[in-house]
Amino acid sequence: MTNMHTISVPSDGTSAQGLFYQVHGPTLQSANDTVGSSLPALVLIHGLFGNSDNLSVIRRAFEHERIVISIDLPNHGKSLRTELFSFDDCASHITQLLRELAAPLQIASYVLVGHSLGGKVSMLVAKHAAELISKLVIMDIAPIEYSARHHNVFNGLNNVDLSLISSRSEAKTQLAEYVQDPGTQAFLLKSLFQDANGQWQWRFNLPLIVRDYALLSAWPLTGLCYAGPTLFIKGAESDYILPKHQATIVEQFPNASAKIVQAGHWLHAQKPQVVNALITKFLRGE
Repeated sequence: MTNMHTISVPSDGTSAQGLFYQVHGPTLQSANDTVGSSLPALVLIHGLFGNSDNLSVIRRAFEHERIVISIDLPNHGKSLRTELFSFDDCASHITQLLRELAAPLQIASYVLVGHSLGGKVSMLVAKHAAELISKLVIMDIAPIEYSARHHNVFNGLNNVDLSLISSRSEAKTQLAEYVQDPGTQAFLLKSLFQDANGQWQWRFNLPLIVRDYALLSAWPLTGLCYAGPTLFIKGAESDYILPKHQATIVEQFPNASAKIVQAGHWLHAQKPQVVNALITKFLRGE
């Protein structure tokens, strides 16, 4: 991780909009070095139940050559908690952050890389701030409304008694009563932590996510969303992007291309080298 303290924007910080973010990039050799880069900055936006660390395998692949900004979505990680889920609000918060960072970091444009829920938010940012976005990478999500698919996860998370557990292993046992997949267990438990008082907490706003699940499963747009170059990366073993979604994708993203990775929904974690190679080629225009 590179310290950006030669400028007024810290490497870790919270925006005026309440978003927690981290800035990484090439090492600065002196105070006279250019902070920004001729290459667009990469913005990484995680999915549901995640945080800014979830896409670190992508960040590490690119931070040596360009600025990379990792963001905690609202109601996730260290970002603000809201009273209602809203795609427009999420996109607005991120757009404002990108505008805040552009001048001090000398960033001319951004490439958004979003996974799952973060992919949907990235699409909206691109629509509302197309002048900031040079390219868009969407990982395993389509611009559609999804039917409910997280009931077991909700049941498992609610089954973890945060007031009584004394260890992460106890939480795993309680979670496993409803969530049997070891990978999903491990992903969710990454967001379990002890606060300053020693009380176990989730790093995501579980009550709001459960209550507003229908809102975050929806998709608010029809017609053209973003005309710039867009790469959709699908997990072959995932059903989040299906052939029946192709017409909608082309309608909303007419300059879209697609690649398939032999992995599930968390394709960046299962096949990081493949995903990073696809992103690299896309950034180069190949």
